[in-house]
Amino acid sequence: MKILLLGMTLLLSITPTVQAKIYEHTLSNGLKVVVDEDHRAPVVVQQIWYKAGSMDEISGKTGIAHVLEHMMFKGTHAVPAGEFSKRIAAAGGRENAFTSNDYTAYFQQLHKSRLALAMRLEADRMHNLNLSANEFAKEIKVVMEERRWRTDDQASGMLQERMNAAIYMEHPYHHPVIGWMDDLEAMTVADAKNWYQRWYAPNNATLVIAGDVKASEVFGMAQHFYGKIAKHDLPIRRKLSEPPQVGIKRIVVKAPAELPQLVMSYRAPTMSNPGKDSVPYALEVLAGILNGNDSARLNKHLVREQQIASDVGASYDSVARGPSVFTLEATPSTGKTVQEVEAALRSEIALLVKDGVSAEELQRVKAQVMAEEVYKKDSTFYRAMQIGQMESIGLGYQAIPVMLDKIQAVTAEQVQQAAQNVLQDDSLTVAVLEPQPLSDKPKRAEGNFHAH
Repeated sequence: MKILLLGMTLLLSITPTVQAKIYEHTLSNGLKVVVDEDHRAPVVVQQIWYKAGSMDEISGKTGIAHVLEHMMFKGTHAVPAGEFSKRIAAAGGRENAFTSNDYTAYFQQLHKSRLALAMRLEADRMHNLNLSANEFAKEIKVVMEERRWRTDDQASGMLQERMNAAIYMEHPYHHPVIGWMDDLEAMTVADAKNWYQRWYAPNNATLVIAGDVKASEVFGMAQHFYGKIAKHDLPIRRKLSEPPQVGIKRIVVKAPAELPQLVMSYRAPTMSNPGKDSVPYALEVLAGILNGNDSARLNKHLVREQQIASDVGASYDSVARGPSVFTLEATPSTGKTVQEVEAALRSEIALLVKDGVSAEELQRVKAQVMAEEVYKKDSTFYRAMQIGQMESIGLGYQAIPVMLDKIQAVTAEQVQQAAQNVLQDDSLTVAVLEPQPLSDKPKRAEGNFHAH
């Protein structure tokens, strides 16, 4: 299973090159159906998004959202274990799923004539999942192996996990999506059943259908396959917050690795009102100015001119159910230290806060955003992803074109102000990877832990 975390840089607009027609309808059981008509090719994408991710877990049960995602391929009374994937493949389609902090999603892409097959299979496992102790016992071992491969045996994965645990004290983003190993070892099939019964309901899901279809026909099919599934009361979601940070935090992670690494993450706001917010858009542009391409500041100054870093980057996700961070990361060049790289990154921020950004830089980032979106929008699957994510985090797909307009309206002054207000030491967490000798053990093959 792939765990995907999508940021706003992936979420900007329906571009002029692809004039999509989007329709929506909510069934009586609460399932929201969104259809994106795209008649360029005879393919269709089905995605079902559940508003249940790792942030909805409780302490001691971390990783259950991802474990249940694996178990969703273990069969129903009508469709035995393994048959879901086989039937989609036999129809010439592809399918998979992913879990994030904020949601869990399942998808299929296949010929438009096979949409009914995909709907029947997906609707069946929404309410008829056969959660057996035997299958669970096997699958939890697969997930534990995945955790070892992605985190315990990967220095960068371990660094990111410890970093998140340091950044967030109370918010559940503190916990890894894959779960803590102790929790996975103690997990039972009863935990999986509880999670399934709690969150897997039509009134906690969004069905996105994109491709060569007619919305009216899709709504009829959705009613036929999903409409009979009963809705149920959902747990009251606690409003989760994070106490203010009151000073810089620093951690060192020692792990087998070839090179040291520096990560600096500043606490940052996320989007709450796409039409009125300004800071998240300014931070998106700031990330592009620092890291957008080879001519961006960090690469130009630290890698090419000063040769103090061999690799450098800046990133920021403005779209999430919870809080966010603005992150700078770098690998020191041979002979340079993480302290020297941190000083260089701080100098770049100070220079930007003092002198601002140029009109040329601003225009480059905005043109780059447009070019990337034109390219990405050629993908029906990607457009469905945009819709599903926006619906699942509560902003709605209608915000997508608004967000592109707002990005284009960002001023140099807003970028300078955002850098000054957000990139402050009191909201900063610094993590350093201190390399340890590499093990002689052969690396695990990624394919060993895929659920299907």
